[in-house]
Amino acid sequence: MTIAYIGIGSNVERDKHITAACIELAKVSDDLQCSPVYACAPFGFQGDDFYNLVVKIDTQMSLQKLNSVLKEIEVKWGRSIEAEKFQDRTLDLDILLFGNMISQIKPIVPRPDIFKYSFVIQPLYDLAPNLVIPQDGRTVEQILNAVSEPVALTKINFNFHSVSID
Repeated sequence: MTIAYIGIGSNVERDKHITAACIELAKVSDDLQCSPVYACAPFGFQGDDFYNLVVKIDTQMSLQKLNSVLKEIEVKWGRSIEAEKFQDRTLDLDILLFGNMISQIKPIVPRPDIFKYSFVIQPLYDLAPNLVIPQDGRTVEQILNAVSEPVALTKINFNFHSVSID
């Protein structure tokens, strides 16, 4: 089994899509842990605020297979195959870490967003503050403390069980 950390984001029907992502990921892992959910303004474009969180899963899939499954989940829940980087998202699923693996080809792990964005590193910190990032050598807490331009985050009291995803 490999422990993977996956970033989840949505700014379109956020409650529905965040819940759907967690339900879908629970189907591919015997052990799923969710960070708190945070709201923040979109980065790089104008739009509704995003909800972001990180989930930790145990998987027997390869990195490439997991990435493929995540793309299928995104499309299933309304993301366009031609989706561009800075635009609204029904669902955005990104592999942040995959065990101790280092990959310079897509999907790149560790994902560079870990080092750039508060909405990625804060929820990762909530799950694993002492986790050492492969190749970098710093802990998640050290990286969080080094973010040069933190984005304002608001912790959301998110109740996964109260959301209908029909």
